[in-house]
Formats: sequence, structure tokens, C-alpha cells
Amino acid sequence: MALVAFGATVAGAYALGRQQAGAPDAMAPSAAVQPKAPAGRPGIGAPGNIAQSAAQSAPTAALGEGSSAPSREGVVGEDASQKFTHFRVGNKNVKAIHAEGSTVWVATSGGVIRYDTESDKFRLFDAQSGLLSNGVFYVGRVAGRITVGTYGGGMSMYDEKADKWETLNIPDGLGDAFVYDVLEATNGDIWIATWSGANRVRGGALKDRSKWDLFTVENSNKGLPNDWVYGLAEGKNGDIWLATEGGLARFAGGKWENWNHAKGLGANYEQVKADIEFKSDPGKASVHHAKQKQEMGLSEVDQAYNPNYIVSLEVDDDGVVWAGTWGGGLARFDGKSWKNYTTADGLPGNHVFMLQRDAANRLWIGTNKGLARLVDGKFKVMTTRHGLFADAVFSMAGSPDGTMWVGSFGGVAHLRPVAKIE
Repeated sequence: MALVAFGATVAGAYALGRQQAGAPDAMAPSAAVQPKAPAGRPGIGAPGNIAQSAAQSAPTAALGEGSSAPSREGVVGEDASQKFTHFRVGNKNVKAIHAEGSTVWVATSGGVIRYDTESDKFRLFDAQSGLLSNGVFYVGRVAGRITVGTYGGGMSMYDEKADKWETLNIPDGLGDAFVYDVLEATNGDIWIATWSGANRVRGGALKDRSKWDLFTVENSNKGLPNDWVYGLAEGKNGDIWLATEGGLARFAGGKWENWNHAKGLGANYEQVKADIEFKSDPGKASVHHAKQKQEMGLSEVDQAYNPNYIVSLEVDDDGVVWAGTWGGGLARFDGKSWKNYTTADGLPGNHVFMLQRDAANRLWIGTNKGLARLVDGKFKVMTTRHGLFADAVFSMAGSPDGTMWVGSFGGVAHLRPVAKIE
């Protein structure tokens, strides 16, 4: 996967700041610092060589740790009852968000931020405060502890009482130090998506090395279509679905099954080529991507398009699988057949970075050109015009009060009340 390094930490510029939604930026950010990734490894950010201009300019308030950001709410959008507050995180990409109670955890390319919405206090955790890497791709609660998956620093779990992070890495059984997603299944197993296969920790026994399994293309007899695993989801019957760079996989009853573009995943290139925003070709920067393009018969495609590459994954209450592809739109799989949605159907963008279900089982779709929901066969779209921080949406989380947090490059938009956003 070719990822642009969407902003490493800018000295002193990590703090959450707030601005009135819809207000013009006071200043433009400095150019994103792009750290070099190890050979064959992607950088931090959204897939593909996406220019920083894919997101709205995001100036940063350099506040000290624990400081209280100024509280200024704005009312924007076509419906005056829609309220949005913008929280700025500097030249960083917000890759994941986890909300519980009054606390919101924001995973960025410069560390993970814990924000208390009641006290308006925040704290940054990064390589200087317990993590092994500043790049954080995943944040959530696993086995009772806040857990982050990092870019090259393994999986770290936070002991809140001791105020200390414990890191699990390759010697502990982890397939790779690059962790993209984590899932705690209903049967107690913990699944970990890495760029060298998928781990299963039977019974969640993280301390027992004998309980760690690693599934790869080789040992699954190609049941896992690609070792670069990006997303995990659990189906209705406890089936585990895996999003990879080579298609969708399902692990059920100890057996593997997979689907790719040839079987219906993702829209054909002719359908979307005119609407692909990102013109850079990952195959020109990566031997891995060049080989994959050749295997798919896409050698002549010089844009950021790969329908086999699943960037986001979700399974709804009906057991329907939703897969966000890299340029091939949104794919829906009911277990028998596929349906693909593109900009021709009203989807705001064909690069689907994020899929998230809310408490009402409504599916939210984050794309390169806005946030959408599919309602009665039509997409309801929100953009910066309605109050989003930026049109490129990479992450989302819901709070118990029904509000939503939406992450983009440079910041987070807090949307409330969701009931009014129809």
C-alpha cells in the first residue's frame, strides 16, 4: 500500500484547538513533514499519494498539555439546528476515533490524544510518553484496556491506573509491528490486522504465546488473498471478515473463502476513470503495487485505482458486508451477490476511506469528497459546506448521547444532534 506521510509531529503543534465551525482559517499549515518508511512499507496517512490539498487547511493551536482550549461553538449547515465544533490537531491525519462516556480518543499520525469533553482537557501520548511510534492507525478498548495499533511500534495497551503503556510486538507473537486494526470477537478471540498477515489470539490470552496464531497467504493456502490486512469485522454467526489489499476474506468454521474484483468486488475502471481524483500511480513507487497491477491486468492504468484493495470494512446487523475500495467505490455483499456504488449513483467519492455503523445501524461512508449515508436507495451527503472539517473523511465514532465525531487531515468535526442530520 502506498501511503502518503500525512504529517508527522510539528514541534509543539499537537494540541487540540477549537474554532467556530465554518469560520475562515486564520493561517495555513506548514508543509507536512514526511518521514521515510522502511523499504516496502507505507507511510502514515490515507492510501495513495494523496496531496495535502485533499483536506481543508488546518492551522494549529500550540497549547500545553492539559490546557483548556477556548470554547466556541458554531451553527452551520442548511439546518440551523445542526451544531458543529471543529477540533484541530495540526498537520496530522486522524486515522481513528474511539468515544466512550465523556472521553474521546483521537488516533493521529502524531500520537493518540485523550480528550475529556466535560473538563475540556486533553493529553497526548506519543513516542515520548510510552508508545514506540507516533503513527497510530487504530484506537479502541480491547480486553478492558485502551489499545492502539501503531505504525512500526506494535500494539500498545494502556494501564490507566499505572498510567503506563504495555507494548506487544513480534517477539510476543505479533505478525508485524505495523498494526492497522484490532477486533475482540464475541467468542473472546482477539484478531489483529497487520501488514504480514492476521493474528488470532485464542480466548484473548495475550500473555500466552501458545495461543497466538498467524494466518498468511501461504499457510491459509491462499484463503487469505493478501498478507497486507487493513480491516476486521465480525459477522452475524461469528464469522470473521478481513479486508486486504487483494480482496475480501471470510474465516468461518476453520475454513477460508475470499472474493476479489473478478468475483464482483468494486466497480470496473471504465465506470470510474473519469472521476478518480488522485492521479498518482502507486505502481510507479512500489514494486509490490506494480506486481499487483500486472496480476490484475491493470498495467495500463496510471491512476490511483485498485478495486481489490479494501480500505474500509463493516458488517451490518443483517449480515450484509460493506467494503470501501481504493477508487472502485462502495461494494455491498449479501453473501451471494455484489452491488457496487460509485459517484454515478450519488456517492460523493469513489475512494471510500471509512465505514461506520451508528447505534441505529445506519451506515456512514467517509470518502475523499465527503461523508454520506445511503437512505432509501439514495446517498445523503455532507461536506465542509454542511460543517465538516474537511471533505476527505478518514475516521468516525459515535458518543452515547448520539453525537458523532468525524476525523480528517488536520482535525475533527463534532456533529450534534445526529437526529437532525437527515
